[in-house]
Amino acid sequence: MVLQEPAGAPALSAAAGGVGDAAAEVQLSRLRWAVLLLFSSYSLCNAFQWIQYGSINNIFMRFYDVSPFAIDWLSMSYMLIYIPLLFPVAWLLDKRGLRLIALTGSALNAVGAWVKLGSLKPHLFPVTVLGQVICGLAQVFILGMPSRIASVWFGSHEVSTACSIAVFGNQLGIAAGFVVPPVLVPNVEDVEKLAYHISIMFFMTAGVASALFILVIIVFKEKPPNPPSRAQASIQSRPTAEYSYLRSILRLLRNTNFLLLMITYGLNVGCFYALSTLLNRMVIYHYPGEEVNAGRIGLTIILSGMAGALISGIWLDKTKTYKQTTLVVYIMSLVGMIVYTFTLSLNHLWVVFVTAGLLGFFMTGYIPLGFEFAAELTYPESEGTSSGLLNVSAQIFGVAFTIGQGQIMDRFGTKAGNLLLCSVLFLGTVITAFIKADLRRQQANLENEQTRLQGSNQIMDYGTVACNSNPINSHSCSLA
Repeated sequence: MVLQEPAGAPALSAAAGGVGDAAAEVQLSRLRWAVLLLFSSYSLCNAFQWIQYGSINNIFMRFYDVSPFAIDWLSMSYMLIYIPLLFPVAWLLDKRGLRLIALTGSALNAVGAWVKLGSLKPHLFPVTVLGQVICGLAQVFILGMPSRIASVWFGSHEVSTACSIAVFGNQLGIAAGFVVPPVLVPNVEDVEKLAYHISIMFFMTAGVASALFILVIIVFKEKPPNPPSRAQASIQSRPTAEYSYLRSILRLLRNTNFLLLMITYGLNVGCFYALSTLLNRMVIYHYPGEEVNAGRIGLTIILSGMAGALISGIWLDKTKTYKQTTLVVYIMSLVGMIVYTFTLSLNHLWVVFVTAGLLGFFMTGYIPLGFEFAAELTYPESEGTSSGLLNVSAQIFGVAFTIGQGQIMDRFGTKAGNLLLCSVLFLGTVITAFIKADLRRQQANLENEQTRLQGSNQIMDYGTVACNSNPINSHSCSLA
């Protein structure tokens, strides 16, 4: 139905139409789930390679004839490599986008896996270190991606759930790293047989990593044809010249709430890294010969944490209670760590499974909460930058806690080492209570929605004015 416009109306119509056009541009892409699944898959493969040595620490220690601390460093290398390379990779993510980062991360992950196949002799420990370092480089291109993929590809009503699923891949990889190596590499005395079993694990990993790299080349796209949310549409419409990576970093470091979150995230996830790296040593100390069950306990921690992450993501999408949810999960992580500490030495493995599951549900479930809370506190800054800073904090604390807890365990036992983590989580809980819920991304979505509704009202009001000022079309107006 075309209405005859009085003089002066075109400007109003164009302004209102602009709002309508902006609303029409917001659309969800079906490809978003394929992109999310693919990212989760190669993140899984990379995380598996992180923990595959630590989960059978005693076996690799004997095969390569090195100290337990040397095997611990294979895990800590991931953390150390991340710290200096965060900023250049985050800059690349902002300047070149998701696809380049995805291609580089998946390629490095495959190359590292193939290099490890050259380390199947006891004297070739330096080669396996090289392969692990390359995989650690790949991790730098992976850890900051979940919240960025969620924001670029998913709508405002599903962004937290998408971020949780993206984190799932990494967590599921750690779970596989706990349970698969003890099954594929039994604790046999014959070095040749041990090398054969290790080669099976390395070949399988390299094959999967290569297949995923090929799929990334074919499937992974930079961004959907249309922005999935009004907040993302606002970011994409911003001129490129307005954005400065250095100024973005400085703004984040001046954001008090984000700085507090960065510390608390680092404390929590650093505890998780230390616990994961040293879990085999803890369990074997109290339950000799239980390598397979040590892996299953690690699997229990991760799977329960994935359930916690999914529930938290769905809860955030429905309630937007970021501060309250984060604080409750932090408190329960502390409670879980305390319970785990005082039940590990009871000589009942089933009790350890239960308490480890409780700990994992909250401690591992906290990871996507931190990413999403950071995205809210720092909007419209890049999610890759904020996530990267969170991960740097986690890597620094992870190295410190792994070394510290390992030394304490060697001198004073596992309970003393775990009490260190309990005290750290208590400190993180107190700091979390001081973070203010400044939900900037939610506010941007609300403001854009109000602008769209006001534009729609302007169109309706203009239609009424046009009908009243033009009696010829009164019959058409009544039909409309």
